Amino acid sequence: MGGVLKVDFIGAGNLAYNLAPALENAGATVRNIYSRNLENSIKLVNKLYEGQVKEDLDFSESTSDIFIIAVPDDVIEDIVKELVLPENAIIAHTSGSIPLSILGYAATPNIGVIYPLQTFIKNNQVDFNTIPILIEGDNKHTTQALSALAQLLSSNVQEVSSAQRQSIHLAAVFACNFTNWMLTQSSVIMEEANLDFKLLQTLIAQTINNAFETGPENAQTGPAKRGDFEVLDTHMSMLATKPAFQELYQIISQQILDHHQNLTNE
Repeated sequence: MGGVLKVDFIGAGNLAYNLAPALENAGATVRNIYSRNLENSIKLVNKLYEGQVKEDLDFSESTSDIFIIAVPDDVIEDIVKELVLPENAIIAHTSGSIPLSILGYAATPNIGVIYPLQTFIKNNQVDFNTIPILIEGDNKHTTQALSALAQLLSSNVQEVSSAQRQSIHLAAVFACNFTNWMLTQSSVIMEEANLDFKLLQTLIAQTINNAFETGPENAQTGPAKRGDFEVLDTHMSMLATKPAFQELYQIISQQILDHHQNLTNE
């Protein structure tokens, strides 16, 4: 496979909305865009130079090299069963949690995964150069093609197995999704006290920096680590009218307390 890589997308959500233009800007050609939501396809095509809307899943006449499935995890299998591809096409999904084997229904032996390890929203274009892109291929040809495509975007391309990728995704849920939920609760507390959530910005940034500088366990601070029960009790009282917040506070504080007490006793 030589020359300019040609790519079609099945899906036009947050990831495709970032990935397709980035690939085009990096030198690939992005052509056909299919989405169950026609409006999403049109919006993404309008961001591309050569893109065109595809209204069905028959890609048999496409001359593209790689077909990227960027849809919610729970519809990948159904999409693959309906998808019609050119002979010997390369097809890859973009999920962190779904194994490569789900593409076994595809009418091609060239199946793989291309998973950018980042969270995406449509209105915030990201710089792919520093984003790890994790790839997996069922054969050498597929792996090499996906690696070449990923290297157009990122200086950090790694080959990982489905099991490793699932572990990474689980860790990412704790580190990203759960952390963001905690920030949401924090913003509610600040708002109810007529305070600006941005007051916490430098504190939050330093916390993340410390976790990578010294390791998250070493960077742990706060009343639970110190065993400061007076502060813990005060916080629990402040959350008395919010039982869901209170339960969350208690569970996490207890885990931190138990963990660091165990370390002290070792």
